[in-house]
Amino acid sequence: MIRKLKIRFICLAMAALCIVLTISVTGMNVINYSTIVQDADSILQFLSRNKGTFPDMPPNGMDGRELPGHFSPEIPYESRYFSVLVDPSGEVIHIETSRIISVDPAQAEAYAQKVFESDDRSGFADKYRYLQSSEGDATRIIFLDCGRKLDGFYNYLRISIVMTLAGLVVMFFVIVYFAGMIVRPMAESYEKQKQFITDAGHEIKTPLTIIHANIDLLETDPEDADCLQDIRQQTERLTTLTNDLVCLARMEEAGKTLKMTDIAVSELISETAAAFRAPAAVQGKEFICRIQPGLFMKGNDKAIRQLVNITVENALKYSQDGGRISIDLAQTKRTLQLDVYNTTGTAIDSEELQHVFDRFYRMDRSRNSATGGHGIGLSIAKAIVEAHHGKIHASTEDGHSFCLTCIFPALS
Repeated sequence: MIRKLKIRFICLAMAALCIVLTISVTGMNVINYSTIVQDADSILQFLSRNKGTFPDMPPNGMDGRELPGHFSPEIPYESRYFSVLVDPSGEVIHIETSRIISVDPAQAEAYAQKVFESDDRSGFADKYRYLQSSEGDATRIIFLDCGRKLDGFYNYLRISIVMTLAGLVVMFFVIVYFAGMIVRPMAESYEKQKQFITDAGHEIKTPLTIIHANIDLLETDPEDADCLQDIRQQTERLTTLTNDLVCLARMEEAGKTLKMTDIAVSELISETAAAFRAPAAVQGKEFICRIQPGLFMKGNDKAIRQLVNITVENALKYSQDGGRISIDLAQTKRTLQLDVYNTTGTAIDSEELQHVFDRFYRMDRSRNSATGGHGIGLSIAKAIVEAHHGKIHASTEDGHSFCLTCIFPALS
């Protein structure tokens, strides 16, 4: 599907580019050609009014026969033209070729006969633009040499086509390159969605299987209380999973709707973290809490409390017996930094750290539930931090420790 989407994007982008370039190049060449024709017709009309020649006159004109305003006074000396006067029957009366070298009288007569028979008032005969005009009972056909301008036009046309095709080839490779970058986030999202469905199905399937097995046992031995306890535990697990998924979905959409107030974050974190001191002592783990007093931030106290619960519970859960857990909060310049640190009994691969915020991800590659939870706690933590316009990342010092760092804007 992603490959088809990429191909469709490339085709649409190239089609749009082809249309734009075709319209642009065609428009420029049409304008260029129209300008040549209009200039030639203006000169021919001027010649027609003066019986096929430029009159001797000052550059500013004489007797109202001045050149059109957009023409240079050099036009009479630059233009190459000839004219033929024919009677109503088509017989040549007079041929004037003194202002052109490339055409002799015989050629001029042949051009005139061809044009006279066509009945077209104006047009092109080879490279010559012509105009027929009445001169008494006779007809004067004036030919203007447009060869150099037409050669320039055709050269420009060829160059513009070649450059357009070259540009399309270059843009094709550019679009192919950027298409991958544009489609990549969608591909990653699609893969995450598939992984989420697979993991969620796995997490839900396990308690359902246990519940189903216990129901079968109850049907054979209704007095078995252990089955009822297992069913209760698994239904509670499913309830917790459902609540966590709902909470995660709400947090990811809470950036604009979460109610924010000024909160005493030092007191809130100290109070919340204190609840974990006793469980840590029971497990023989060192519990250190270093909270800079008097710090405030703009946030949602319920969400921040949930963030502390998730991160400290995660540290308590994955630290080894006799390990160390520390919670640090301090203000650095315009930010507040919360670090939740714990030592671990197993080695941590630094490459795995970029995945710890993925839903249902656990450092344990077997993805079992021996430690409890469903692997979405840190996903919720990330959503909470981002809803407060903060950043969160995971790190390890020596491969045997794990630290979550949350950075929030300080209250200005």
